[in-house]
Amino acid sequence: MEETKPSNSRGSGKKLSYQEAAVELGNELVERRIDLVYGGGSVGLMGLVSQAAHDGGRHVLGVIPKSLVLKEITGETVGEIKTVSNMHQRKAEMAKQADAFIALPGGYGTLEELLEVGLLNVDGYYNCLLSFIDKAVDEGFISPTSRGIIVSAPTAKELFRKLEEYVPEIDELSSKLIWEEVERPNYVSESGVTT
Repeated sequence: MEETKPSNSRGSGKKLSYQEAAVELGNELVERRIDLVYGGGSVGLMGLVSQAAHDGGRHVLGVIPKSLVLKEITGETVGEIKTVSNMHQRKAEMAKQADAFIALPGGYGTLEELLEVGLLNVDGYYNCLLSFIDKAVDEGFISPTSRGIIVSAPTAKELFRKLEEYVPEIDELSSKLIWEEVERPNYVSESGVTT
């Protein structure tokens, strides 16, 4: 298996260790024979992961909203690309296609997607977030059972081991939730607008 060398592309962070971790994650997918579903494109850390997985012979599916298909935004595509209408459809399609999610260090887009994921906590990047979540548990905003839905590790190898061992604990509230999108009749929201 040939390893991809990190490159300093847009959105990859300032530390070389972030880029190296992204390539390590892609190579770990190859070694474990795991295919990749990701947000599409070839820039940033996900570009490095997708390129490493693709170069190693894994199937790579990028799910991207039509508005982001411009090469100036996403770079050249890697593997198979599925275009969707918007970001909500992107998340729904990725959830439909994937068995688990892993978040590398990132910005607002990454933070917006950070629920029920594995965190590749490179150089302690997510330590402050994990401390915040622990604080929310201490203050009663998140149940101790729900705290366990975010799994973190400093390396791809350790993160995959933890994800393979992960058994979700269901608390009273989450057992009542349905995570699939369902057809709903029109209703009136708090603002009085019918949707």
